[in-house]
Amino acid sequence: MLTSSTGGRINRSSPLPYYHQLKQLLVQEITRRGLRPGDLLPGDHALCDTYDVSRTVVRQALTELEFEGVIERIKGKGTFVAQPKTAEGLVQSLTGLFEDVAARGGHLRSDVRTLRVVPADSHIAAELRVEPDTPVVLLERLRFVEELPWVLTVTHLPHDLVPGLEYEDLTNQSLYALLENRYGVRLVRGRRSVEATLAGQVLAGALEIPVGAAVLTLRSLSVDADDRPVESFVAYHRGDRSRFEVDLVREARSQGARPSMIVTGGTEESAAGDGAQA
Repeated sequence: MLTSSTGGRINRSSPLPYYHQLKQLLVQEITRRGLRPGDLLPGDHALCDTYDVSRTVVRQALTELEFEGVIERIKGKGTFVAQPKTAEGLVQSLTGLFEDVAARGGHLRSDVRTLRVVPADSHIAAELRVEPDTPVVLLERLRFVEELPWVLTVTHLPHDLVPGLEYEDLTNQSLYALLENRYGVRLVRGRRSVEATLAGQVLAGALEIPVGAAVLTLRSLSVDADDRPVESFVAYHRGDRSRFEVDLVREARSQGARPSMIVTGGTEESAAGDGAQA
C-alpha cells in the first residue's frame, strides 16, 4: 500500500495546476513502489495531509486518473491501482484481435467453444448475401489476453469459401492469417460498429464479470476483393479491460457530401444537425 512517506512535493511556484502536479506525483509513486493492479491507495484525507493540498485538488486529480484508467475507485471500499486496458485499433483498421494484441507484444489464446457447419438463419443469410439455410461455418471463441477472459466472439463464414475450416485448431492462430494462407481469401474492406451494452447472465459468466457490467459490443462485416461477404461477427469485449482507439483526419468537405451519422435507438441522426458544435 502506498503510504505517506513520499519524496514528492507540490511545487508552489510552478505554473502547473496543483491537481496536475498531484497526478504526476501519484503515478510516479505507483511506479516507484512497484504497485500492482488491485493494490490499495491512500484515501482522500491521507492524500490531503501528505501533499498539503485541498480535498478539491485531490478529487480532481483522482477523477482524471480514473478517467485515464490509472486508478479505480470503488464506493465504500477505496481507491485501487486499476487493471490495465488493452488498447485496440479494431475499429479503424481491418485487423483481427489476434494481430492487434500481438502487435502490442501480448499473447492471445482462444477457447474454441463451437466450430461447426450450420444452416444460415435469415439474419446471417442477409449479412453474407446467401440463401437461408445455406451452409455456413459457425465459430464461437472465448478469447484470453495473458490468460484473462477478454472477449466472446461469434463468427459466421460461407462454408463454400472455407471448406474444411471446421477441422482447424484455432486455439493459437489467427483466423485472418489462415484465410489468406490456406484459402487465398484476403479481406479488403469492411464496416464495424461499437455500442455499449450490459452483460446478461450467460455472457457475464463467460467473461467473469458481474451481471449488468459494461460490455463493448463490436459488430463487423468484411468483404473480399470481389465484394463478396466473407465474415460476419459480433464480439463482446469486457468494458473494464478494453478500449478502442481511432485515428481521425479532417478532410475538406465536398459539396453534397453526407455528414456523419449517429445511430440512436434504431434511428439515424446527423452529427451536423441543429445544436452541433465543432
